[in-house]
Amino acid sequence: MFVRVKKVGKYEYLQIVENYREGRKNKQRVVLTLGNLSQMHASGQLDRLIKSLSRFSKKAMLLTSESETESRVQIIGPSLIFERLWKETGISSLLVNLLSERKFGFDVERAIFTTVLHRIMVSGSDRSCDYWRQRYRIKGTEDLSLHQFYRAMCFLGEELADQSKAVPFAKRRVKDLIEEELFFSRRDIFSSLGMVFFDTTSLYFEGEGGDELGERGYSKDNKPHLKQMIVGVLMDETGMPLCCEMWPGNIADVTTLLPIVDSIKKRFGVHDFCIVADRGMISKTTVEFLESDDSNIKYILGVRMRLEKEVRDQVLSDKGQYITVHPLNNKKRHPSPLQVKEVFHNNKRYIVCHNEKQALKDKFDRETIVQDLEDKLKKGASSLIGNKGYRKYLTIKKKDVHINYEKLEEEARFDGKWVLRTNTDLTAQDVAFSYKELWRVERIFRNMKSLLDTRPIYHRQDETISGHVFCSFLALVLHKELRNRLENNNLDLEWVHIKEDLNALYEITVQEGDRSFILRSTCQGNCGKVFNAVGVRLPSSIREG
Repeated sequence: MFVRVKKVGKYEYLQIVENYREGRKNKQRVVLTLGNLSQMHASGQLDRLIKSLSRFSKKAMLLTSESETESRVQIIGPSLIFERLWKETGISSLLVNLLSERKFGFDVERAIFTTVLHRIMVSGSDRSCDYWRQRYRIKGTEDLSLHQFYRAMCFLGEELADQSKAVPFAKRRVKDLIEEELFFSRRDIFSSLGMVFFDTTSLYFEGEGGDELGERGYSKDNKPHLKQMIVGVLMDETGMPLCCEMWPGNIADVTTLLPIVDSIKKRFGVHDFCIVADRGMISKTTVEFLESDDSNIKYILGVRMRLEKEVRDQVLSDKGQYITVHPLNNKKRHPSPLQVKEVFHNNKRYIVCHNEKQALKDKFDRETIVQDLEDKLKKGASSLIGNKGYRKYLTIKKKDVHINYEKLEEEARFDGKWVLRTNTDLTAQDVAFSYKELWRVERIFRNMKSLLDTRPIYHRQDETISGHVFCSFLALVLHKELRNRLENNNLDLEWVHIKEDLNALYEITVQEGDRSFILRSTCQGNCGKVFNAVGVRLPSSIREG
């Protein structure tokens, strides 16, 4: 049944017509002639009729200038995608189980999810999260308030009664239980933890920090006047974050590796793995223990090649031949191949790595600095002495300042090179590319500091500080899970574009009297591809509210 206009002379009539079948033929007949179309418009009869009919439709609403309507726009893309990942990674059920016997008076799991989603999309403080969420449709968060977000952070950082698995410089908290359960939920009888990548960074506080976490120490943010904490992230060979460790800001990196190795054994029940860490973790005590009979731990460690005399004078001077290697023998994907050579010295195994493309960049950067130095020295040296980038190339004697060309020549030996020390049986190629995977952890820290904007931290209690940082860790877990789904669908999408496209998917709720309808915007850019990769069905384009 449908409506048509029938023209008779100079007049137009509105008719209701239906289709029917007579034998093998389809025919039409007029059910009712409603009247003269122009007269119905002039009298308002047509509008009244349509409005009256709309009351009986589930997908139609008439909006007129006389109608009192309300409308609300909410972004739905991010919550639909990450809600699915939140559940399928098991984070949601883990939190629900941990909270089953607690009486908070509000939905803590929803508060934590909202905070994590906020970190993924824009980040900022918990106060900004409370304001941000009002523009998004996040199921079950309508009644949350700011102080409840603070209480949720405190729950995540709450100290555990059993501290037997704690490292010497940090306490075990609720967030540790979540990390461990996530790890065991991903494992099966065939899986193992072959490689563990570990790195640290510092996060500074605007205020005093927590009771224990806030201490002054070596600041990687060049803010030694501010109190800070140290955050360590461990990642498995697939790039999935395993856990994040937090300790006071005055703990030196070289003292953390052995306790972390011991913690991995206790927390995750894994005793045979290879630890991969940066040169800041290496110390004589550390290496001696790792090579002892009591350790049974394989390692790949970066070496301070400028500071260690043996490496600087002997290993780098070795006359052995480099061999050119490519990851997975894929030369097209990696146009800048890596050169590696194996050097044994004093019963120690070293792998020297050389990247020609990086060497050219190092040389260009150094020559640019020298040219800049020569220009500035002609104008006076006072402004150069305090510059760290310049100072290492200068010789200063009383008031005489000149460029140290011997130092420049020595520095050229290190262009594009790094040296690794290992006790594994892996080939030189595998050692080199395993260490390069550690750069994923460095990217994680860049995410935590910039993309997720973890710093600066304004919380004043160790519990809320720990919960705040841990939400960034959970955000990274979901981000990695999304990347896995995209890779499985052969999609290589820019993260910034994914965020823009998800934010462009929204719903408009229109309310008129006691009736409401929800209209969904169309997918833009790569939004549809992301939904398909995660296995989420788009809501109907129009539905009754």
